[in-house]
Amino acid sequence: MPANKYSFLCSASCRISFPIIILVAFFISINGCQSQADDSYDKLSDQEKRSAEHALDGLETHNGLETTLFAADDMLVNPTNMDIDAQGRVWVTEGYNYRPSLNPDNPTKADGDRILVLEDTDGDSKADTSTVFYQGNDINAALGIMVLDNRVIVSRSPDVFVFTDTDGDDKADKKEVLFSGIEGEQHDHAVHAFVFGPDGKLYFNMGNEGKVLKDANGNVITDVFGNEVKTGGNPYRQGMVFRSNLDGSKVEVLAHNFRNNYEVAVDSYGTLWQSDNDDDGNKGVRINYVMEYGNYGYTDEVTGAGWRSRRTGMADDIPTRHWYQNDPGSIPNLLQTGAGSPTGIAVYEGTLLPEVFQNEMIHADAGPNIIRSYPVEKDGAGYSAQIENILKGAKDQWFRPSDVTVAPDGSIFVADWYDPGVGGHQMGDQQRGRIFRIAPEGVEYEVPSFDLSSPADAVEALQSPNMNRRARAWLKLHGWGSDAEEALAELWNSDNPRYRARALWLLSKIEDKGNDYIEEALSDTNPAIRITALRAARQLDMNIIPLIEQLVDDPSAQVWREAAITLHRNESSQAAELWARLAAQHDGKDRWYVEALGVGAASQWERFFGAWKEQVGDEWNTAAGRDIVWRARTEAALPLLAEIVKDSSTEEKERYFRAFHFHEESPQKEQELIGILDAGLPNQQALNTMALKQLGPSSLEHNKVQVALEEALQKVQGTQQYLDLVEKFELNTQQEELFELMTTYPDSGLGTRASYLLLRLDGKLLVEKHLNDSSNEDRKTILKALGNTSGSESIAILQGFILDEQKELNMRRHAVKALGSGWGGEQKLVELVKSGVISEPLHEATSEALSDSWSGDVRQVAKSLSGGGQNKQADLPPIAELASQKGVAEEGQTAFEQACQICHQVNGKGTAFGPALSEIGSKLPKEGLYDAILNPNSGISFGYEGYILEFNDGAKAAGIIQSETASEVVLITPGGNTTTYKKSEIASRTQMNQSLMPDGLEAGMSEQELIDLVEYLSSLN
Repeated sequence: MPANKYSFLCSASCRISFPIIILVAFFISINGCQSQADDSYDKLSDQEKRSAEHALDGLETHNGLETTLFAADDMLVNPTNMDIDAQGRVWVTEGYNYRPSLNPDNPTKADGDRILVLEDTDGDSKADTSTVFYQGNDINAALGIMVLDNRVIVSRSPDVFVFTDTDGDDKADKKEVLFSGIEGEQHDHAVHAFVFGPDGKLYFNMGNEGKVLKDANGNVITDVFGNEVKTGGNPYRQGMVFRSNLDGSKVEVLAHNFRNNYEVAVDSYGTLWQSDNDDDGNKGVRINYVMEYGNYGYTDEVTGAGWRSRRTGMADDIPTRHWYQNDPGSIPNLLQTGAGSPTGIAVYEGTLLPEVFQNEMIHADAGPNIIRSYPVEKDGAGYSAQIENILKGAKDQWFRPSDVTVAPDGSIFVADWYDPGVGGHQMGDQQRGRIFRIAPEGVEYEVPSFDLSSPADAVEALQSPNMNRRARAWLKLHGWGSDAEEALAELWNSDNPRYRARALWLLSKIEDKGNDYIEEALSDTNPAIRITALRAARQLDMNIIPLIEQLVDDPSAQVWREAAITLHRNESSQAAELWARLAAQHDGKDRWYVEALGVGAASQWERFFGAWKEQVGDEWNTAAGRDIVWRARTEAALPLLAEIVKDSSTEEKERYFRAFHFHEESPQKEQELIGILDAGLPNQQALNTMALKQLGPSSLEHNKVQVALEEALQKVQGTQQYLDLVEKFELNTQQEELFELMTTYPDSGLGTRASYLLLRLDGKLLVEKHLNDSSNEDRKTILKALGNTSGSESIAILQGFILDEQKELNMRRHAVKALGSGWGGEQKLVELVKSGVISEPLHEATSEALSDSWSGDVRQVAKSLSGGGQNKQADLPPIAELASQKGVAEEGQTAFEQACQICHQVNGKGTAFGPALSEIGSKLPKEGLYDAILNPNSGISFGYEGYILEFNDGAKAAGIIQSETASEVVLITPGGNTTTYKKSEIASRTQMNQSLMPDGLEAGMSEQELIDLVEYLSSLN
């Protein structure tokens, strides 16, 4: 038994009394856990730390639990996902051949990756046999596996396969395609694992790179509501969660607009839970209760714009802003867990582990090297949660848990990818991989007996904590139909509500009997059972109107939520009146309930909102009524929304202005917004600015709009709001003001945006006039601003200035340096050098301009102009040797500020171009940090890839696509400046195969400076 444990101090079972010493320990612990790690781990060599012999020594386990090593490197490598079958055997997908195009130095197996079956045959709680179920390049680095009787569902984009063992020899005899056409081949953000639901359905998800779901024949799937299952906003965006029949038919999109929802977990009631990864470095990893048919706000629901896009009501904190949590229509997050790389998740419905973990999520997060639980409490129509740690790589940062699953005895197993890094499609180690088992101390792995020969035996198996046993039992019981009723009815009348829910799902599907059990369940004293009954009734296509009539006055807000969701797309004549009654019960404090009502009214807002307004009459203007108006998507809500804004007592006016964004453009919307412009309210000018942002150029035919716009421009001049209005109304009348901003703030995002807008709004002649007529100092400023703008017109102006030999040589040198300051200009400058038009007097300036490029090829052009030789890689020792060195963090911070802060932020300081690094030390060990610095092209974080945009006039720009809508692309360039380009201006885009982080960064440092930099980065956690 390993000595390193967490002290568990705040479980549900320890809340009555504490000894004094435990109270003291409680206040110095984190999440109720206190480290007791053995210092002997620090004395091990690096090779010893990485060995399976010491695999447990760098881990800390929750007090009262014990982690043991079930399988290690001699049996498997790089486990990506796993499942445990009814016999207690562990099925594992490997990822040895992981992204070879991005890891070209790594060897590959010509025969492809494997699916392994690991078994403990001698009862010592360790695997002693390993069987290859299947091997092939078609499953390289598969991200999901689910075992179901003799079928195995394997997720590996672009396909989902069903392998069948027809003769029971643990070898795949048949391979079929269940789904195909998923984009993002071998991509972490594509399709993930399948799970078997308590209703006999398949549940699965895919991240935002999957983009489309096709059937086995390559046809885009149409879901049960007639929508094509693909992203793009019609109606779905980004990552999605699905439910389908076992054969892949009747696909439902249960929720959408996630970034990388890595796995979905389903409990016995049919409630869904999952995690979602933020854009790296933004401390925004979240845990979600998945409200069916909900939008989860990774991008703007209407436009698809990224979370950094400027908007009314934008939250101050990044996690709230990241998930559009202030928008009507974005489902609340259950929990924010900070930085991370979340992976596998399961609901633990066993009794072997301590009570605090029972019936709760168990989650793997490979980023902070941790297995956690999130005990959930009901909170109105939604939930709240906290964090309880189970297993942590406290000293071994190579611990990268990729999955967690529940065994038949109630213990949990953890798959450990084991690698110095995580994310960016990079792999640093191909030799190792581990499977751990977590159970109470001293409890060996003994698989309970298993029998499906009779309904009574199958009902016993249905109570297992292991999903595979429950699935096999479910299929047997469902196949028996009414012959299983007696055994299921006994379970239905038991005291365990989760067992009762499992029985109800099956009883509801017995022909001619299901309705009776649902009716009985609707009157149950447990609201979770009543909710399960509603969910089961929806799947049976029952007339749900009488059921909702029965529950509309239920004492539980959780049941109201489910009743509202159940009305989703229900077109019966009574649906609107029932929705109105449910809406009337909102207390104005429960955001979860507001969103459930929104789900219920989707596509029928006019009818449902009208019924509510008729019911409440003139008494609508309450806190609850304002929420309904804020969430509504019908023209009938617009006058009320405007009335709320014009009410002098209304606080959070930005919140209500933001709601206008979700209404389609119409004369009614324009009329209401114009009506706000002269409402005579306190702070009227600020209200006018917000109203104008919701209007467009066509509204300028109204005199009120012209007057208000002129006043607003004067009031907000010199700010981003001013530029918002200029861009929104396409005002070429503001050229002088834009020029003033451009030259006052040439190095800031404000000045760059002003310069870009000026040139886009026919200001080229004005800029050229000032370049001809201004003093040399002013010319330098103009040239610098144009260089930072790096658009096609600014590049053309600079090129013309450089090649004009009538201009003063010193000013032309400044123009050269300005041209080389942005990627598009840099490329033009290289082109001019190669074409021989850069005269010798400009060579030195050109060399200086190109010498700071992130591209080694461009830096070589600079060297050729200055007479330098070939670039040389710094003569550094191996990474392992560097990682063993101790640096000075304070000195490393100075190096960071000089070399890295132009593109990265730490605790809010620096530039938000690349991923924020505020907690990078908790994610990457020193080996991973050195690799990221020395080999920047080998692991590019998803979402931070560079793109080259080529425009219709032949000009180019490069950077990271920060946001994209149907009509615009927002590009952010090194230094943090953003430029919005109309898609109509872009001829093509090409993803770069290089990181935008400079290669050879270390060449400008001494070895000690590099060691100090890594010491500083490793201290950030």
